[in-house]
Amino acid sequence: MDRQPRSHQDELVRPGRKRSEESRAAILAAAFELIGEVGYAALTIEGIAHRARCGKQTIYRWWPSKAHVLLEALALKAELNVTNADHGSYAHDLRAFLEDTFRLGRRPLIAEILCALMAEAQINTDFGQLFRTAFLQGRRDALHVVLDRARSRGDLPRHPTAATVLDIVFGTLWYRLLATRQPVDAELVDELTTTLTRTPPPAPDTSSDSGDQR
Repeated sequence: MDRQPRSHQDELVRPGRKRSEESRAAILAAAFELIGEVGYAALTIEGIAHRARCGKQTIYRWWPSKAHVLLEALALKAELNVTNADHGSYAHDLRAFLEDTFRLGRRPLIAEILCALMAEAQINTDFGQLFRTAFLQGRRDALHVVLDRARSRGDLPRHPTAATVLDIVFGTLWYRLLATRQPVDAELVDELTTTLTRTPPPAPDTSSDSGDQR
């Protein structure tokens, strides 16, 4: 029998004994609470276990590190809080996606976790691979739903390409989070929506020779 393809969420879950949803929710909530109190550097599996009222081995059975716990918690937050629903047009769909994404990204706790996990991904090869495939690609796939629907509708501009749209949206978010610390606010949503939904003017006709010398 063929195996079903694994989802991005499946990639976040370590193989092993089926876990209790109640314990899982408590652990993810505890990780979020504690990083807000002590920061990423001081966050420990022991601290998470104590806050969640479970044993360390319960956590290690399901996640190999604190970064993996936070990654799953973050992926769930994104799935629950960012819409890619149909709002009737590409411009409205894109605006809704950007508003939700940036609203989540500018929450101080979420921003701290995003920056911490991106840093961890640069120094931990295995975690970096998971971060790219299970989180970054998952967010790109969510926005791709908006682009595919716009293409089917016929209101997706030919330029920029879908791949470039994804790079612009998430590149802008990460650049502001990691480098400039500028806000990801409503003004940015307006600018990106206008830029990415505006049909570019036709390229100038350069086929004729307009360089006659007098």
